[in-house]
Amino acid sequence: MKYFIAPGEDRRLDERSRSGLRGSFVELSDGVTHYELTGPEDGEVVLLIGGLTIPLFYWDGLVRELHARGLRTLACSGYGRGYSDRVRATYDETLFVRQLSELVKRLGLHRPLHLVGTSMGALISMTYAARHRCAPATLVLAGPAGLAPRKAMSPDRLLRSDLLAGFMARRRGLKLLTGHLGHNVRDPGKAEELTAMVLDAYRFEGSLYAFFDTLQHLPLSGRADLYRRTGALDVPTLLLWGADDHVTPVDQFEPARALLRPREHHVIHDCGHMAPFERPREVADHIASFVASGEERLDS
Repeated sequence: MKYFIAPGEDRRLDERSRSGLRGSFVELSDGVTHYELTGPEDGEVVLLIGGLTIPLFYWDGLVRELHARGLRTLACSGYGRGYSDRVRATYDETLFVRQLSELVKRLGLHRPLHLVGTSMGALISMTYAARHRCAPATLVLAGPAGLAPRKAMSPDRLLRSDLLAGFMARRRGLKLLTGHLGHNVRDPGKAEELTAMVLDAYRFEGSLYAFFDTLQHLPLSGRADLYRRTGALDVPTLLLWGADDHVTPVDQFEPARALLRPREHHVIHDCGHMAPFERPREVADHIASFVASGEERLDS
């Protein structure tokens, strides 16, 4: 799809607009990445991998809880999200895995990391685990995308035509994005907070282009083979799911278990699609316990 600037995208990401923003920025091979590496310096490092729309601020509640449990965190905004560059590239798993691999290498994080991926970020996490030379220490998947059957109306098929994709993005992009955000969170107050967080970053040029190019090139359904391959890896896996998830419904939980063969699995009650955002304390408890149990296995 040809790069475009949508109506309402009235700001440009550059050194001036980034000045004064929290966090750090690093130039990687595809563009500038916004990241935060924080928490106890001697803690195990948890790499947080976000979904289709979310900036690194999405993780704030979970980050605080993980720090309190002695874990160090690396959160970043994927290209096209938050305050990372809107690169003129194909937004597929290869792009996002390369971004993560380069960021980890640039920061000198040599030990195996604990990966936490949510929604589309779970697909990126699984791909990272399969492609990366140094296997992750653990893999946590929260409300993972990919198990809905692939249909003629799936976004990557519906938007296969660059002309149609560009037309839809320009004419209805912001409305479709806002509607998508409204289904993610069970609590209306949290839904408003999430929408405000995401839309603030969508004022930057190229944001809707990145969103729709991702829909075009990164399939969010029909990914059972990726799950099956992940289940065959020797990576301890924790599966988390919100009981009231309307984006990746909980009836996909059992098929995910069968394919992934996780060492632990939990359904989180009174929770929608974004468990790390909605229930950070409970999610942190599960992650910290899982990481600790892995260390005990290594010591035994």
